[in-house]
Amino acid sequence: MTETELFGLWLENAKDDPDLHDELKSIENDRTAIRDRFYRDLEFGTGGLRGVIGAGTNRMNIYTIRRATQGFADYLNQEYTNPSVAVSFDSRIKSDVFARTTAEVLSANGIKVHIYKELMPTPCLSFAVRELNCQGGVMVTASHNPAKYNGYKVYGEDGCQITLRGAEIILSKINSLDIFSDVKTSCFDEEVAKGNISFIGDEVIEAFYKHVLAEGINKDLCATSGLKLVYTPLNGTGNKPVREILRRIGITDVTIVKEQENPDGNFTTCPYPNPEIREALAVGLRYCNEVKPDLLLATDPDCDRVGIAVPDGEGGYALFSGNEVGAMLLEYICEQRTKNGTMPENPITVKTVVTTDMIYSIAQEYGVEVIDVLTGFKFIGEQIKYLEDKGEENRYIFGFEESYGYLSGTYVRDKDAVNASMLICEMASYYRSQGITLMQARENMYKKYGVFYQTMHSFTFEGESGMNKMAEIMETLRQNPPAKIADIKIVRFDDYQKSISRDNISGTESEITLPKSNVLAFFLEGGSKVIVRPSGTEPKIKTYLTAKMPTHEEAEALESRLAEDFTKIFD
Repeated sequence: MTETELFGLWLENAKDDPDLHDELKSIENDRTAIRDRFYRDLEFGTGGLRGVIGAGTNRMNIYTIRRATQGFADYLNQEYTNPSVAVSFDSRIKSDVFARTTAEVLSANGIKVHIYKELMPTPCLSFAVRELNCQGGVMVTASHNPAKYNGYKVYGEDGCQITLRGAEIILSKINSLDIFSDVKTSCFDEEVAKGNISFIGDEVIEAFYKHVLAEGINKDLCATSGLKLVYTPLNGTGNKPVREILRRIGITDVTIVKEQENPDGNFTTCPYPNPEIREALAVGLRYCNEVKPDLLLATDPDCDRVGIAVPDGEGGYALFSGNEVGAMLLEYICEQRTKNGTMPENPITVKTVVTTDMIYSIAQEYGVEVIDVLTGFKFIGEQIKYLEDKGEENRYIFGFEESYGYLSGTYVRDKDAVNASMLICEMASYYRSQGITLMQARENMYKKYGVFYQTMHSFTFEGESGMNKMAEIMETLRQNPPAKIADIKIVRFDDYQKSISRDNISGTESEITLPKSNVLAFFLEGGSKVIVRPSGTEPKIKTYLTAKMPTHEEAEALESRLAEDFTKIFD
């Protein structure tokens, strides 16, 4: 069916949401706008769905949600007897509508639904799946994307995002469905009255809090530390749970960024609500200039990631990278658990392939095994499950990825900014009790292990032509990898799609045992590194640069050279 034919079909049938019908009428004579909305189906994968909110097969709307949920329901009814699903949603535009839509389709297919009464973080969804013995979960969120986006993340019975196998089966079922005629749906309120849809109770939220608190190492220090905080939930789901956990550990001097306290899907004061970037923290940093806190905490809209800023000693505030915070937390956990005798035998930390290699140095210091996994926290959660299956989950002490996602416990299988916020405050309180600022603690870490300066650069490619351009760039790099970057020799080249690691010095090749993924890694002489991959959820290619040098100044200078040289590829 052509884009024009699809447009006509939607104009005739998509009448359950007046916003969509009005949008379709407004583009009736705009062939470019019609093509952009209908040239493809929104792609479903292990990350579920993510896209711009609006009308069409290439948009997030109640019809693409219904179709995806029908496919998920067919999968669950095939794999399980009497399955149940937990559902949660964030503060984004139409998140509550999409969550109710999901519940209506699942219930119409005989699947019991447990849904939160109000917006709740992603880790709370992962927790509910496990706590309520569900066979699946759905989180309606687009994480840190701009306001025009929303998303639909699917979870398995282990509380982890669905596996590659699960995603493939669900996708095949989705592809067999007509978006209007093959989807079962029901009335939300009627299904609640029948008991087929139920609201998740406060006892589940309380159980989540108790698990988070159990991950504390030096919680008692927080109440007496005098730690002063500014916190912003960036208009998302972190407002209640993060503040509750901080209250329970005794952090009471907390100033909330009022403009970003309450849910706001338009993210009026932070158009790109990503705690990785300084612009998202601009309002919070203005508060810091007035309040002079020891720490600024910022959680993203679905509260699975957290960023921080600390006094830089010169009157301003410095943002720490995800790699820096993760490395500092691992160092803190290892040092303190070793000191107080709670370190398990044969401890394990898990990181993604794009996360700092400093972890190897820290792990070696404390006798910790490092497991490298592909990008995506689901692969970290997968490693926890492998340990759980062997009765060895207590060996897991920490997992993180460079994009500000951390987890120190096994009670959820996704990154948890509630847990991370508590640990960061506890770590800051501990160092404060020792007369050490977080800036000084970071410098001490670099003196001990060396400077690994990491940055991430994104290159956006919108629309159909952008998707083609991304594929072309990756294929060119794969077939004709550069011999040097910034005049530094590439000594090893890894292609995770082909599962081949090539040693450019010896000319030998070895097998990469991780699952295939569209990731390329270039290892430079001297320990620096460049990794390239297309995003699984956004129209972007991401490059991860690591500059390893003796000092900060030298590392930053090298990173600039690497970035300048390598980004020419994207011109």
